[in-house]
Formats: sequence, C-alpha cells, structure tokens
Amino acid sequence: MHTRQSQSGFAFYNVCMKHKELKALIFDVDGTLTDNERDGHRVAFNRAFKDTGLDWYWDIETYDRLLKVFGGKERIRYYIEDFLTDFTPSTDLDHFIGQLHQLKTEHYLDLLKSGTLPLRPGVERLLTEAHASGFKLAIASTTTLENALLLVRLSLGEPALDWFDVIACGDVVVNKKPAPDIYLYALEKLGLAAAECLVFEDTQAGLESAKAAGITTIVTVNDATRHQDFSGAALVLDQLGEPGNEFELLAGNARGETMVNIDLLKQIHSDVSVDLA
Repeated sequence: MHTRQSQSGFAFYNVCMKHKELKALIFDVDGTLTDNERDGHRVAFNRAFKDTGLDWYWDIETYDRLLKVFGGKERIRYYIEDFLTDFTPSTDLDHFIGQLHQLKTEHYLDLLKSGTLPLRPGVERLLTEAHASGFKLAIASTTTLENALLLVRLSLGEPALDWFDVIACGDVVVNKKPAPDIYLYALEKLGLAAAECLVFEDTQAGLESAKAAGITTIVTVNDATRHQDFSGAALVLDQLGEPGNEFELLAGNARGETMVNIDLLKQIHSDVSVDLA
C-alpha cells in the first residue's frame, strides 16, 4: 500500500480533506482504553516466565524500556537478543517464543476476568456517546484479538462488540507500530479516508504510526509514557475526563472543554482540516 504522494497529489488531498466530515474514531487498546501495561501485561509476562521455569523478571524500569517494542512476541524476542547474552532455548526460538507468549496471554486473560484492569476514565462515556451519535468505531492494536474482545465484552457488555466496525489486532499486519500498517489496514476495512477519522493513542510510537497513516491523533498519556515526545498530536491529555474528574491538558487546545466529547472532536477535526487546506 503506497503512502507517498506527489506534490500535486498532496495538494489535492489537502483540498479534499477540507470537505471531509468526521466519521470514525479509532482506538489503540493497551494503555489507551485501559491502563494495563505495568499491572497487566507485565504481571502476565512474569507469571509466564515463572511457570516456564525461567528466572527472568521484568520490573517496572525494565518493562518501560521494553515498551518501545510493539507486540508481545516481538518484545520477548527483543529481550532475548538485547538483554540476554547466554540464553539458548530448548526448542526452535520461534516455537519457544510462541508458546511462552500464549502462556502469557492466558495469564493476561485471567487478569482481565478478575476485574483488576478497568477502562480508563472517560473511555466508556466517549464510546457510548460516539456510538449513539452514529460514528463508526474501530480498534487498531498490536494486542491479541482475544485480549481486545474480552476487554470490550467484560467492560462494556457483549452487545458492545457490535459497536466496532473493525477490530484490527495482533498479526494482521507484518510491521508493528511505529509503522503505519495497522492504521492503513483499519482505514481500508472501514472504507474511509484518513481525513475522516481520529485516532486515540498513548505512546509516541503509536502517534508516529497514526501520523504516518495521515490520521489526526489525540494522546492520553499514562505513567509509562508521560515522558515521551508527542509533537504533532492534536491534543495531549492525562485522560479523557469524567464528570468530577476533569482531564489535565498537557498540550494542544481543548477549546475550553474539561472532558473529551463529540463536540470537541468535531472542532479538532474541523480545525485540522482547515489548517491543512
């Protein structure tokens, strides 16, 4: 899929974008819908290591360093190749990583079922409002499909699975974030142009992925990503906001709002469209 355009083609894109309406919201999962990296995935990895008889342990500092790698299997491989000097698996490395990651996924699903990983503030409110307003909703994440489906099911209820027109997860694309592939895939499945969508992310790599796909992005940081560079985001917040729990504006123009709502998203989309034209 080609992402480069000629100068004249880019100008045409900008003119067209001015007249595009906002039609879809696309969400990352881990760290965006739920703050689950340090107390979810990290814990599940460590439990899988213990079950397998490995003496590995990812503390918070180590895990935050590993978060620059997207995809669970990719993260394990990076750890083996860059952190360990004398580890040799008893089987083929790909097979070893696959089995270890599957065990980790089982532990993570157990954590989800326990109810210890709730949605972040404002997520359920915004998803409900967007669905009621007729917006298309999509997920674009490197997490497994099992993880995404169970999170939606447990947090929002079984019917909410039908709110999402596209759930793009795991290995549906070869190149993980910050490559734009997962977002280009979501756009193709939605049947929409980048100019008709907004993305919600929590990491610099996720922002770079969405930007490379041409999609305006709102970032809600967490403890693991707050220090990252979010230059180019339309808005950077600590969360989406709830009544009585307003968001903290870290960068951008919130237009006087204290919670992310559909009216604010339309204003951001409209302003970006005009700026690009």
